[in-house]
Amino acid sequence: MDTTIINSSDLPFFHCIGKKVMNITNSLGAAAIFFWLAFVNIFRSRQAREIIQQVFYIGAKSSTIVLLVGLFTGMVLGLQLYYTLVKFGSQGVLGSVVALTLIRELGPVLTAIMITARAGSAMTAEIGILRISEQIDALYTMRIDPLRYLISPRIAAAIISFPLLTAFFDLIGILGGYLTGVVLLGVDKGAYFYRIREYVAFIDIRGGFIKSFVFAVLVATICCYQGYFTHLRTDSYGSKSVSLSTTSAVVYSCVTILVSDYVVTSFLM
Repeated sequence: MDTTIINSSDLPFFHCIGKKVMNITNSLGAAAIFFWLAFVNIFRSRQAREIIQQVFYIGAKSSTIVLLVGLFTGMVLGLQLYYTLVKFGSQGVLGSVVALTLIRELGPVLTAIMITARAGSAMTAEIGILRISEQIDALYTMRIDPLRYLISPRIAAAIISFPLLTAFFDLIGILGGYLTGVVLLGVDKGAYFYRIREYVAFIDIRGGFIKSFVFAVLVATICCYQGYFTHLRTDSYGSKSVSLSTTSAVVYSCVTILVSDYVVTSFLM
């Protein structure tokens, strides 16, 4: 019987695929452990002050861009949907269509992407600089847990800020749809708000908040993880590794937001 042993070099394609799958699996496992260790420290004492500071930075300072994007998203939706619905003589349901589109889908997704672009990238860069300047190592020497001191407040703040900003995005987006549909295009004001009250149910609002909570966990974990392990990058070092980690954090977060949006939607439908 032929007992020839097949070496990995004989199958370079499968070896490469297997190596990439193993690397991805290891990274996902490390990120999950990273999140869990940081999450359990949220409930330790003397965390409130740091959490409030991060809520201000992640939430309050991101509110302007989120509200601006929400307003014009609602206005564009009102404009586009009006000319679509008028073909079927259904312009009276404009309010409900705008509201459901924002609450179910666009509100959580666009809010998460805006926060990622503004606050997520900054988190990665800040933690990455702390890492390459050995300040995180200094915390270890002082017997201070870096995860508790640096990561836990940011994850807690993201969990608090994402749903709140999503709610503001939805409200200002509905107002934008009102400005376009009612003020500019002449849709009946009473019909606009009546359709919203008639067709928007609690299950729709709940689904939007579930998505925002999931996005908060994913974005905060990815951005903090990329910054925390900047020194382990093999493609660069020093200040360039921080820039690459920041780019990776934003790209991975945006892709993960869209993928997880589909997954969560499939469970909620």
